[in-house]
Amino acid sequence: MPDGGAQSEAEAPASKRRFKLRWRQWLRALHRDFGYIAVGLTFIYALSGLAVNHIADWDPSFENFEREYVVETPLPTDDDEAAAVLVQRHAGIAEAPIDVYRVTDDLLELTFEHRTLHVTLSDGKVFEEGQEPRVFLRAANWLHLNRGKKAWTWFADGYAVVLVFLATSGLFMLPGRKGLLGRGAVLVGLGIAIPLVYLSYVGSP
Repeated sequence: MPDGGAQSEAEAPASKRRFKLRWRQWLRALHRDFGYIAVGLTFIYALSGLAVNHIADWDPSFENFEREYVVETPLPTDDDEAAAVLVQRHAGIAEAPIDVYRVTDDLLELTFEHRTLHVTLSDGKVFEEGQEPRVFLRAANWLHLNRGKKAWTWFADGYAVVLVFLATSGLFMLPGRKGLLGRGAVLVGLGIAIPLVYLSYVGSP
């Protein structure tokens, strides 16, 4: 009859191997699923980050435009009445002007939040200048910079926690020389060194 103690000792290494394999499988599964969840937000934050990083070179939320066209004349001689007619005939304006200003006897200026109309009353010529929103980027920037506050703060915090989990779980997914004890340690060290070297070069804030 085999000795029970010897049998349990022989089974112990196999049990440990099964445990190690099992927790790595769970870690990979969680890393995969949380990675899928984070895909949408990662695209938003990455594209918005690229746009906002170059804010000195362009407006990441709005695009400047200029247009010239002619409206039907005659226009009312009263400034407010002329402004009301112009707004009524402009398909892209659904708001009242912030300011109506008579520049000269024949030139009327209407100021809106994101555009200005320069109107020659005698012939109906309109020079329009302003900004139009970059639809996707403006929304992405709004979310990235947490302009809305409120509930989005909790979503942003949750996303940050998910990123921390993905970074941490990624450290332990591979065993051996390709993992944290080998090649992985070199790459992790490189990633940590990049901001430190940059700060030492340009000076810390």
